[in-house]
Amino acid sequence: MSVDKTSANVDETPSQDDPVVENPEAAAAAVTAVDPRLLVQQEGLVGYWHEFKRKMKAGELGSLPVVVGLAVICIIFQVLNSNFLSAQNINDITITMVGTGMISVGIVFVLLLGEIDLSVGSVSGAASALAGVLAVNQGWPEWTAVLIAIAAGIAIGALHGFFFAVLGAPAFAVTLAGLLFWLGFMLKVLGADGTINLDPNGLVGRLTTYYFSDVAAAYGLAVVVVAVFFLTSFLANRRREAAGIPARPLTDTLLRTVLLAVISFAAAYMYNQYKGLPLATVIFLAFLIATDFVLRRTSYGRKIFALGGSVEASRRAGINVTAVRISVFAISGGFAAIGGLFLASKIASANQSAGTGDLLMNAIAAAVIGGTSLFGGRGRTWNALLGVLVIVSIQYGLQLESIAEPVKYMITAAVLLTTVVIDSITRKTQKTAGRA
Repeated sequence: MSVDKTSANVDETPSQDDPVVENPEAAAAAVTAVDPRLLVQQEGLVGYWHEFKRKMKAGELGSLPVVVGLAVICIIFQVLNSNFLSAQNINDITITMVGTGMISVGIVFVLLLGEIDLSVGSVSGAASALAGVLAVNQGWPEWTAVLIAIAAGIAIGALHGFFFAVLGAPAFAVTLAGLLFWLGFMLKVLGADGTINLDPNGLVGRLTTYYFSDVAAAYGLAVVVVAVFFLTSFLANRRREAAGIPARPLTDTLLRTVLLAVISFAAAYMYNQYKGLPLATVIFLAFLIATDFVLRRTSYGRKIFALGGSVEASRRAGINVTAVRISVFAISGGFAAIGGLFLASKIASANQSAGTGDLLMNAIAAAVIGGTSLFGGRGRTWNALLGVLVIVSIQYGLQLESIAEPVKYMITAAVLLTTVVIDSITRKTQKTAGRA
């Protein structure tokens, strides 16, 4: 006798192995439950407190330690010297930090891979020397000299990336060799005199000396920054809600916007008390916004984070590991060149001391102090801003107190060591919590 397969397939009689749903409401809740690690905070102060405790337990400190540290630094030095938070000193700090900060942005990209670039100091000096020779000694148009210098930095970084990504040489060894080679190249380009004075009214010279003196410029920039932040945050939350993904409550977005507005308008007010809005600050912020967008909003940025997490998993996912690695070192070289031009602008010359001293240490320390992990896979370009603010603020604060240079090095080293220890503890905590 034949068996009716159709009727057998549609038999809805529960078997012994089929689960019996005794509580449909509980079952529905189980289906719609969301991973608690993805839950956003509740409304109100209680929600912030619960969210804060959850992040602390999971080791998700973010930029909190450096923000708190920066606030403590400002309070201490302001108490010691009332001129620390003066308009002129704040202006000097923000101008001085741009050169090192630009180099540190490139370092952030490399650290996200879990690698290091020791050549950025020498590359910055070589780029400034090249621009100076072409513009002053050879009489080339300054725009052309600047573009060639930046292109040279990108090419140098790509060359380092080739040795690392294609030939398999350790990045530490390759960039250490680059540090020595490009330092020698800079000395060779500068020649016997060793110094090339730049036109203070030229393109490079005005990078750190030009100010938008109109009061509306600083306040206008503050309005634009706050408005863009609110709109991008609000629209991102709307997209998450439409996709059924947990999003931040509107009150959280408003609170963050208000805090940013307070900081932005306070900075604008201080700038207007001195000379106005510095061009260098505007350029630096533009680069930070652009690079943050690249890292967080593009597939290329996600590939960089993926490589920092696991190279083998990235390769199996179809990512061109070699191309990404070369491009990241090219970015590092390009930002080193840009930073070198800002440093040359600050002293209105390209000389033999460019790219030497504590520049390399400060650029790497700024990225790490700001919150970029040395182990790869975690960080943002805004970390370069926070880190370099800490370093330069310490330097200027100690300078106001006439503290000896050796003490400056020791204090900066202590801050760096503390940051690395926090990073290591955070990473272990995240592993324990299942987040790494």
